[in-house]
Amino acid sequence: MKLVIVESPAKAKTIEKYLGKGFTVRASVGHIRDLPKSNKDAVDIEGGFIPRYQIVKEKQKVIDGLHEAAEKADEVILATDPDREGEAIAWHLAETIGLKKPKRIVFNEITEHAVQEALANPRKIDNELVKAQEARRVLDRLFGYDLSGLVWKKVRYGLSAGRVQSPALRILMEREREIRAFVPEKFWVLSAELETKNPPAGGERFTAVCTEEPRDEKEAERVFKAAQSGSWHVVSAEETEAVRTPRAPFTTSTLQQVASTRLGFSPSRTMRAAQKLYESGHITYMRTDSTNLASEAIAQIAGVVKAEFGEKYHQVRVFKTKSKVAQEAHEAVRPTSAKKHSAGSTDDQKKLYALIRARTLASQMADARILRTKILANVEGRHVPDFSANGSRVLFDGWLAADPAARGEEVELPKVRENDPLTLVDVRSEEKETQPPARYSEAGLVKELEKRGIGRPSTYASIIATLEARGYVEKQGRTLLPTHTGDVVSTFLEDHFGEYISDTFTAEMENELDEIAEGKREYAKTLKSFYTPFSKAVKSKAKIEKLTNMGDAPAEFPCPLCGGAMVYKLSRTGRFMSCKRFPDCLGARKEDGSEIAPPKEIGEECPKCHDGKLIEREGRFGRFISCSNYPKCKFVKRDPTEEARAKTGVACPMCQKEGRTEGEMLERRGRFGAFFSCSNYPECKNAIKARPTGRTCPECGSLMMEGTKTIPERCSNKSCPMHNPHKSKKL
Repeated sequence: MKLVIVESPAKAKTIEKYLGKGFTVRASVGHIRDLPKSNKDAVDIEGGFIPRYQIVKEKQKVIDGLHEAAEKADEVILATDPDREGEAIAWHLAETIGLKKPKRIVFNEITEHAVQEALANPRKIDNELVKAQEARRVLDRLFGYDLSGLVWKKVRYGLSAGRVQSPALRILMEREREIRAFVPEKFWVLSAELETKNPPAGGERFTAVCTEEPRDEKEAERVFKAAQSGSWHVVSAEETEAVRTPRAPFTTSTLQQVASTRLGFSPSRTMRAAQKLYESGHITYMRTDSTNLASEAIAQIAGVVKAEFGEKYHQVRVFKTKSKVAQEAHEAVRPTSAKKHSAGSTDDQKKLYALIRARTLASQMADARILRTKILANVEGRHVPDFSANGSRVLFDGWLAADPAARGEEVELPKVRENDPLTLVDVRSEEKETQPPARYSEAGLVKELEKRGIGRPSTYASIIATLEARGYVEKQGRTLLPTHTGDVVSTFLEDHFGEYISDTFTAEMENELDEIAEGKREYAKTLKSFYTPFSKAVKSKAKIEKLTNMGDAPAEFPCPLCGGAMVYKLSRTGRFMSCKRFPDCLGARKEDGSEIAPPKEIGEECPKCHDGKLIEREGRFGRFISCSNYPKCKFVKRDPTEEARAKTGVACPMCQKEGRTEGEMLERRGRFGAFFSCSNYPECKNAIKARPTGRTCPECGSLMMEGTKTIPERCSNKSCPMHNPHKSKKL
């Protein structure tokens, strides 16, 4: 029996159809190992940047099943995806399950022919690709954790920075600053509706627009009056034939861009649909920066084009891949069978498949021939700029027959000759203002990232998703709008770590990772050359002042308490105005200028620091009483009624163990709902998710807490077998 291991159950199901008896196909359900969350334990820097992997939570059952199946198999074949990440997953499977000589196969499409051909040509795991993926993972962890920790301390807790995420945010903010600095200028657009007099086009109307846009109102008025009163004629009429050449088949980047503009799909939505199409065997691998097509595919596409559109529509084309290192795959995204008109189980999948098929067929079709027409018209004496009208019509649709959505609107102008008289029907003058550069859309940002060499095809969707999840950008239609939080974080990083989030550094680092994959660069040496100066740069910024404000607030919004000047500050919920004299004055306003109710003193001294006074504040969960010296003093007084209700009567074992005044476990509320923690917080940080029962665990001595119907009581220590007793081999 031969065991074939893939990543997803859907992929396993498709492959199983093509393998006869003697094969078992199992799925790892993605990654089975990853770096631990704690950065201290994640990477052995001194030992040569060796990652300390741990099994992904809840994957032990999958691993046990794969290990059991591998022991029964005569041969184990690893058929994970044909890219760096897929190679890394194959290596992790071999290491974790203990496979001695596994065979590695790759295929760009899940078809019977491709799978059988891959089985006939197995190879070993490519250690260079594994090292390249490992270097990327370790590099991102070191960069993100070190820089995020500083951002937490100097800007606000809970924020983050990333090797590729931060340069992407910087690009958005650079455009945003251009928009803010933009000073609009007035201009006038003049258009004339004209009618032909001479045959064969007598009586036909068309609109011509002034070729110059006056910036001066007097000049605009002069042109308008001259156009109104003058006698019009044709200055010139030109017809030129042009060709429109089809674009290359889709890469990951271009697929995301076109799916965004035509279908309104976000990059992550596009990749989800593409993943399912690939796993079902409908399209080739969807993470690629190659525009190549296999010779067998070109032959098949030729047959489909000739059958559906005719011989004259076919033209063999070879597209050159623009990427210097097209490492993710060796083919463009295309249907596995061009004969299949529709595919997919959902509406998203069907739309995306139709888009991919149209682009693929069009790439092997003849040019479209377009007749472009340009008419210049003016008044007698030509005291004003020419007025121009442009039109076009399709003479031969060529590849547009397969991709009609790319056709565009046809505008057919009347047949006229030079000096033909024209009748003015109407003339209009419209005042406008110059517009700032447009903000990036998702498609625009993907295109910009690719152009600058930031990230790789498999990362574009996750970059944008991370920026949204962190609250650094928000979507307005298809536009990505940086938030105030994004502004603050990007400005901080640009001011202090501009070198490390620059285009040059990011693109060069991507190239170095590619060279590791090619065996041209050493893993440890590459990481050391980055991390040694980077860690010094982070440490050198440890003493910079915390970013407490975001600039002066408008003068029309004085402090509601003392009447003084205000500054913008950043809170968890966004930007607000705070008195410059804070903490001496606690006046505050919302972003729109409306007053925020000031904290009220309750006439009590803080029992913790004895320096501040207790004041009533407004928080995310309502009113509460705390020390006026916050954040230096974090004392919070609980409401007596609420405190009585929160008491559990269970002593904190951590306080007893560490020799503190014994605290009591109290019910509290946080971002994720109710939890139970020690009354001595923040000195004691003991916290559990469910209500404590008062008993101690017989296995480890930790508190027992309420469980479920099937497990009424369990240990609060996650590493204890009593935490999940039904999974414990002991019990």
